[in-house]
Amino acid sequence: MKKSKKVIIIVLACICGLLVFADLFVGAYMVRYALRPKNGIRDKEIAREVAYMYDYFHTGEWFRGLEARGLMKDTTIIDYSGKYKLQGYICPAEAPSKRTAIIAHGYTSSPLCMTHIARMFRDSLGFNVVIPTHFGHYRSEGNHAQMGWFDRLNFEKWSALGHEVFGDTLQVYHGISMGGATVMMASGDELPSYVKGIVEDCGYTDVWEEFAHVKKSMHLPDIILATADVMVKLRWGWGFREASSVNQLRKSTLPILFIHGDNDDFVPTEMVYRNYEAKTQGYKELWLAPGSRHGEAFRDHPAEYTEKVREFLNEHVY
Repeated sequence: MKKSKKVIIIVLACICGLLVFADLFVGAYMVRYALRPKNGIRDKEIAREVAYMYDYFHTGEWFRGLEARGLMKDTTIIDYSGKYKLQGYICPAEAPSKRTAIIAHGYTSSPLCMTHIARMFRDSLGFNVVIPTHFGHYRSEGNHAQMGWFDRLNFEKWSALGHEVFGDTLQVYHGISMGGATVMMASGDELPSYVKGIVEDCGYTDVWEEFAHVKKSMHLPDIILATADVMVKLRWGWGFREASSVNQLRKSTLPILFIHGDNDDFVPTEMVYRNYEAKTQGYKELWLAPGSRHGEAFRDHPAEYTEKVREFLNEHVY
């Protein structure tokens, strides 16, 4: 009898050990899968990005033309930690302007996929533009995606560079997807007085909820997300719940225009309502783009999108 109990205990211990190992293994896989993706963030994806511009927004020729004239300049800064070099682009308005748009791209993307927004601000609204590359993306250094949280601190450094270069008196932050989360997260910080307004497009409530949503399609148990969260905290010093648009919006006083496709199933449309409700100070406005999926509001409604931004700026920012 004693021998059989020992066998049972050993078997149970082995099973528990295997479960813990499996949890750690899958948690580590999720960290790699979610925060260290191999596709879409480095030079090998430039061709895809340029094709995207041509196919959807026809901005490739516009971008290259500005580069050829020496207006769209490739530049770098050192990140907030002082350790990594970050790349981006900076371009003056068509006519001299004291207004600058700082534009944040999305997850596994690059500034090349934000040229439609840059063209809108520069050519239609008369802004200088700064288009940073996030940490760990495209031509910036870094070994993982920061999902907007520490990105916001780097974004604020790009904002300071834009102010230094252009001597602007008014800046607007704009971001799509992870970029939308970045600008919402920045909105709760103590920003310079020249930052006057924010346009966020399809940003998530917080990283935990976004990964929990994505996890469902992977059919992973909840404990895997918790394990991945702990690993990220130990390795990179931030947590999925800490990286919260909602918490930062509660502190925000700047005017914000929230944009979201009403058919978004990647960052679910319901998230924009909670982001919107979290902001209780200062002006806020919500536009749901009819029929649009994730990040496609401008593609589907370019004229209306531009006018929504123009009206928001004219009535609540300038």
